[in-house]
Amino acid sequence: MTEHTTEHTIDHTTERTTEHMTEQAPEAAAHDNRRQVLYWRLLARLFDPEEQAALESASLAVVEDLGLPPALLDPQASVDSVVQRHPELAAEFDGLMVPETGDSDDDTDVRDRAAEVRRAALVSKVLLNVFATGSGAVSAGQLSRWQSDAGWLERALGCTPGELRGGRGTTPAAGSLIPAIGPELGAIEADLVQRMHLREVLADPRLAARLTPSMSLIEQLLRDKSNLSGVALANAKALIRRFVDEVADVLRTQVEKATVGAPDRSVPPKRVFRNLDLDRTIWKNLTNYSPEEERLYVDRLYYRHTARKTTPQKLIVVVDQSGSMVDSMVNCTILASIFAGLPKVDVHLIAYDTRAIDLTPWVNDPFEVLLRTNLGGGNDGPVAMAMARPKITEPRNTVMVWISDFYEFDRSQPLFEGIEAVHRSGVKFIPVGSVTSSGRQEVNPWFRERFKALGTPVVSGHVRRLVHELKSSLA
Repeated sequence: MTEHTTEHTIDHTTERTTEHMTEQAPEAAAHDNRRQVLYWRLLARLFDPEEQAALESASLAVVEDLGLPPALLDPQASVDSVVQRHPELAAEFDGLMVPETGDSDDDTDVRDRAAEVRRAALVSKVLLNVFATGSGAVSAGQLSRWQSDAGWLERALGCTPGELRGGRGTTPAAGSLIPAIGPELGAIEADLVQRMHLREVLADPRLAARLTPSMSLIEQLLRDKSNLSGVALANAKALIRRFVDEVADVLRTQVEKATVGAPDRSVPPKRVFRNLDLDRTIWKNLTNYSPEEERLYVDRLYYRHTARKTTPQKLIVVVDQSGSMVDSMVNCTILASIFAGLPKVDVHLIAYDTRAIDLTPWVNDPFEVLLRTNLGGGNDGPVAMAMARPKITEPRNTVMVWISDFYEFDRSQPLFEGIEAVHRSGVKFIPVGSVTSSGRQEVNPWFRERFKALGTPVVSGHVRRLVHELKSSLA
């Protein structure tokens, strides 16, 4: 976009706005024009890093007139630095891009239009910082700054920092931008990590300390761990450990919240206040109600049963560790360790590509599991099935979870035949396309159709869905 074209665009926009001034208040039209200038400037900078003088000067005038800091227009200034100098802006970024509920007719509301101009300035700042990432090598500081800015974008969308990128996910409201922006943030972050000189950064404790653990970074560390040693390897392990602990805290909460089967009425309920069944207590004591005194006399308190029926269960988790399944590998090793800590659950973990490895001895420590994986390679499911089937001793008390995109290395039929035999033996078989925070998944259509016909449809890739399925199956 040339300077001449930009100036012509602004002039044309102004002319169009002026034509409608007979229908709108002049001040309202002026606010619309200012907002358009800010968004034209955003688009120009996203597609061309070079400044357009007319747009820059016009935007600066708008920002200063709003009483906002000029740093909002500086692509090199992080949102953190702006907020540190102007802490009153922090609250304005929170929920900034969350759709408003209800209808409002603001055609003549000058105050609302002025607020929209202010909103445009803040939205432009956070979008430009996140989506204009340039090219070339990326330093640890640049990655850390981007991750911080991405956190502000997530806050603007009504999420917590890291929620769209770090494995927690969210349920978007109607009209939300989350379904469109969430996956893109992960892709941008992965690109930035790939552009880093990661080995040199890890060898410098000061630079390594500035790294923020993310799924993309963990993937790079796992791929490159065999080439690291000394300080670099120690820093890599520390980052992996931090990420594992953070994700484990989130998943553990989800496991605890999930339902776990029918109450065991053979176990007397604990007579504590939190178990008091108030509705049943009132119903059972209605005969003791005194109309004259308008008072209910309670002879007996009733409590809810909270103990659950459980039987010893075996959980066999088989994870495809090929290059396309990295996030699933990380999430599933952590999930397996959490379920291994539950009473009466015997967990086994197998990872495979063209070979299979039994990771059961380390199932309680996902950190150690990840250090023993070798990402990449093809898919040879029958090799993993040959290792998993001997572990099935009581089919009716066994759950097998198979996480893969099921794009096999020319052996689709043998793998499906093995899965079909396991399912018909009485094993609860759960095929999962992937286990991610976004729920995005791609599954071989050949397998998808056959799993559906078998009565074991592929579970949605969202990690919360798998948690629910596992808790229900192991109850």
